[in-house]
Amino acid sequence: MQYRAIGVVRGQYVPTDAEQPSRGVIRSDDGTEIEAVVLGRVLSLVRRHLDMATAHLWVVYPRLRETDNLHLQIVGVWEPSTLDSPAASAEPAEKAESSPSNGDELPEGDRLPEGDDYFSVRGELIYTRPESGEVVIKIRQKPRADGSRVQPFKLQLKGEIPLEHLRHFVSLDLRRQGSHLCTERYEVIAPVAQRGNRGGKDRSGKERNGRAGGSHGETPPRAGLRSAIIRPGN
Repeated sequence: MQYRAIGVVRGQYVPTDAEQPSRGVIRSDDGTEIEAVVLGRVLSLVRRHLDMATAHLWVVYPRLRETDNLHLQIVGVWEPSTLDSPAASAEPAEKAESSPSNGDELPEGDRLPEGDDYFSVRGELIYTRPESGEVVIKIRQKPRADGSRVQPFKLQLKGEIPLEHLRHFVSLDLRRQGSHLCTERYEVIAPVAQRGNRGGKDRSGKERNGRAGGSHGETPPRAGLRSAIIRPGN
């Protein structure tokens, strides 16, 4: 029952502005360009040790932008052959030799059993429309160190999950296809306890089933979604 949203994407990171290297796109081998930002603690790693002219396997947090397009927060890179090499502790100008972008030629330690473009998401199913393959998962986050609460965020995915699993905690294995995350497998864990009278009766005494989305659950996310960081392993 731990909420999660994390994955890996292989591609070349290209900053949109040399003056602001933390913002750019990940250009994948299939030609898809995905908007991305490099979080501060990773930026020095990128600058010091990686050849930015080649592709790398980026560890990312998935988010949505106002246009419902996939947006990625880069929080790391999976490339032990580079980061564990002697050059990784050298001066910034002495970058380690990068691994080839072809997955078949990668050192064994640089390959993940789940493969490239794999995502793991766990959260509450708040919207599902099996006939069109639309799924929305709500991800809750831990309070900050100062005790302040962080707003949950929503991910719109591709997949077919039956209506009877609305308001259940689900675990999904996803694969990126273009700019979408598509369900390969899902597991229903348990019902999610609802606050107030959500899912109960409204003022007229009639049964409620979700919010504006009717029998499908909440309305799919659009503009104004807020995001925050989930630490790896959560």
